[in-house]
Amino acid sequence: MFNSLSPQSLQDRVILVTGALEGLGRAVTLACAAEGASVILSSFQEKDLEPVYDQIIERGYPEPAILPLDLEQAGEAEYIAAADRIGEAFGRLDGLAQCAAFAPYLSRIDDYDVSEWERVLKINLTAPFTLIQACLPLLRLSEDAAIVLTSDRVGHKGLAYWGAYAAAKFGTEGLMQVLADELRGSSRIRVNSLDPGILRTALRANLYPGEDPSHHPLPETVAWAYVQLLGPEGRGFMGQALRIEQDRLVPWTACS
Repeated sequence: MFNSLSPQSLQDRVILVTGALEGLGRAVTLACAAEGASVILSSFQEKDLEPVYDQIIERGYPEPAILPLDLEQAGEAEYIAAADRIGEAFGRLDGLAQCAAFAPYLSRIDDYDVSEWERVLKINLTAPFTLIQACLPLLRLSEDAAIVLTSDRVGHKGLAYWGAYAAAKFGTEGLMQVLADELRGSSRIRVNSLDPGILRTALRANLYPGEDPSHHPLPETVAWAYVQLLGPEGRGFMGQALRIEQDRLVPWTACS
């Protein structure tokens, strides 16, 4: 399936994007807004998201909303309260793009700090689960809802030193498969995972400080794939682990 999107393919849809402050999340946020969506920007603090909010307004896109949510510190009550705020403001949710990610360092399992392991799993796996669970009632109110979980190559084939981040991404794939199997045939919610590939992000720079970042594409070059999965063009995808190849969404395979 090619990335030829119809004009305003997300018109009138309400889309929640986590990690909207920078990198992939910011790129997906702006792409969704450009396609006509009312985007709910989520990151740690409201003031951090104001520049993204202003950029959307300046471009003449639909007015977004800000939903501050600390994925490390928030508990079940905070996620339920966040979903309630979305429900009060919009009455439903048409899409959730989970783009937030955290990886502190690369390390051998021998040396991995246990508290950091737990932190990475909470932000990358437990937080997405808790947010999805809280938002499922709102997603069920949509005529055509979609969840996109951001995956990674190390969530399909484990690589040395990726530690908790790889374990969390393997868990992401498991969460996607279980949720898809539960929702298939019983709701209008689609759920898939997407490995966007190696991108020029702050997370990558933190893990590989000596690497030349110009070797990797910008997040903006893959944002179309999230738009496609969140909109009507994504109706053919359900319960699939996907990656991008030559501007197409294709199934992920371990040999890739």
